[in-house]
Amino acid sequence: MAQRPDAEAPLLGKPGAASPPSPPAKRTNKYPFFCAVLASMTSVLAGYNVAVMSGAQIFMAEDLGVTDAQVEVLSGVINVYSLVGALLAGWTSDRLGRRLTIVLANVFFLVGPLAMTLAGGYAVLMAGRFVAGVGVGYAFVIAPVYAAEIAPASSRGLLSSLPEIFINSGVMLSYVANLVFSGLPVHLSWRLMFAAGVVPTVFLAAGVLTMPESPRWLAMKGRVAEAKAVLDKTSDTPAEAEQRLLEIEDVVNGGGRSGEGSGGGAWKEVATKAGVRRVLAIVLTLQFFQQSSGIDSVVLYGPRVLAMAGVTSNTLLLSLNVLFGVAKAGSILIAMALADRVGRRPLLLVSTGGMTASLLVLGSLFAAFTGAKDDAAVAAVSFAAVVAFVVSFSVGFGPLAWVYSSEILPLRLRGQGAGLGTAMNRITSGVVTMTFISLYQAITMAGAFYLYAAIAAASFVFVYACLPETRGRSLEDMEELFHTK
Repeated sequence: MAQRPDAEAPLLGKPGAASPPSPPAKRTNKYPFFCAVLASMTSVLAGYNVAVMSGAQIFMAEDLGVTDAQVEVLSGVINVYSLVGALLAGWTSDRLGRRLTIVLANVFFLVGPLAMTLAGGYAVLMAGRFVAGVGVGYAFVIAPVYAAEIAPASSRGLLSSLPEIFINSGVMLSYVANLVFSGLPVHLSWRLMFAAGVVPTVFLAAGVLTMPESPRWLAMKGRVAEAKAVLDKTSDTPAEAEQRLLEIEDVVNGGGRSGEGSGGGAWKEVATKAGVRRVLAIVLTLQFFQQSSGIDSVVLYGPRVLAMAGVTSNTLLLSLNVLFGVAKAGSILIAMALADRVGRRPLLLVSTGGMTASLLVLGSLFAAFTGAKDDAAVAAVSFAAVVAFVVSFSVGFGPLAWVYSSEILPLRLRGQGAGLGTAMNRITSGVVTMTFISLYQAITMAGAFYLYAAIAAASFVFVYACLPETRGRSLEDMEELFHTK
C-alpha cells in the first residue's frame, strides 16, 4: 500500500500564480476489496458444507447403512444447527472482534467436516454436522458485517455482496466434489467429499490473521489510534479517513464504549428508542421475506418442479438444475456491479417485482396445464419462469438483504443484530424447505407458487414503504437516517 504523499494536502493559490492547483484525484483503494474477499471466503465453506450432503448421502447409505430417515435429518438439520452459530456470532464478534470471529468460524469448518470424514456411525456424523452447522451460522453473520465495516461508502454495496456470491460458489464446488469423487470406492468417496472442505480452512484462518481488525470495533473498544491506522488504509482519501473516524467516534461516544456499547446496555435501547426498534424490525422482516418467498424451494426442488411441468428426461432435469445454479451466481454479479451505482432500493424493488411476476406465471402454468406431461412448450415456459424467478431474486433480494441489514444496524448492536437477522433467515429457510412437498400436495403446485407470489408482492410493498435509500451514506449516517442515536 503506497504511503500518503505530502502533495495530497491541498495548496492555497498565491498572488500572481497562473491558476490554483487542481485538487488531488480520488484514488481507487483496492485494499478493502482484498480484505473483504478474504473474509468472505469463509462463506464458500458455508455453502460447501450445506450442499455437500446432496451427493455424499448416496455413498454414506451404502457404506454405513444410514437409513433414509437419518439421511434426511443429516441433510436438513444443518439449518437448525446454524442458528446456534448465528446467535453466538454476535456475542463473539462484540467481545473477541470481527477478525477472530472469522478465525473461529474456520475452526468449526475444520473440526466438523473432519469428524464426518472419520465417522464410523450415525452419532459421529450428527456431531460433525452440528459443529459444521455452527460454523455456517458464524459465517452468515460475520462475513457481511466485516465487509460493511471495512469498506468505504463508495464500495460498501459491492463488498457486502461478496458473501452471497461466495456462498453460491461453495454450493457449486460441492457439486463438483460430488462428481469428482463419485468414481472412487464407496468407503472413500463420501469421506473425501467432506475432507475436501477441511484443507482450505487452515490456510484461510492464517490469511484472516493478516487482515486488519474492523475500525468500528477498535473504536468501540477505545483503541482509537489503531482504528485510525486501519481507516487510513481502507479509505479512498485521507480526508475521508478523517471524516470516517470522526463519525465513528461520535457514534461510539454517544452509545458508550466496550461494555456500555454492546450487550445488555445496548439492548435496553430496543425498549426505549423507537428508531432502534424500527431498525431491528426492518432487519428481521427483510430476512423473513427473503426466504419465505420460496427461493430455496425452487433451488432445492427444481428438478421436481420441472418434472411436474413436463420434463421427462432425468439427464435433462439435472442439466437444467445446473443452469439454475449458473443463473443464480451470475445474477449476483450484476447486483454487485450495480449496488453502488443504482442503489439498494431500486434493485430491491425490481427484484421483488420480478419475483412476483415470475411466480404468478409459474403458478398459472401449473393451474392451466396440469397433466400436460409431453407438452414441450409448457415445459420450456416453466423453465423460463423458474430462471426468471432465480435471476430476479439474485439481482437484488438475495445479496442486498444482507447488505442492507448489515449497514443499517447501529454499531453497538451490529454484531448481535446481524445474528438475530441470520437466525430469522435460517429458521424461515428451514420451514420453507421442509414443508414444500407437503404444501404442494395439500394446495397443489399452482397454489404453492401463488402463495409464494403473494409473499413476494408483500415484500415489494414492504421495500417501497419502509426502506429508504442508503447508497453513498456512511454507516454513521444511518444513525441520523433511522433516528437511532
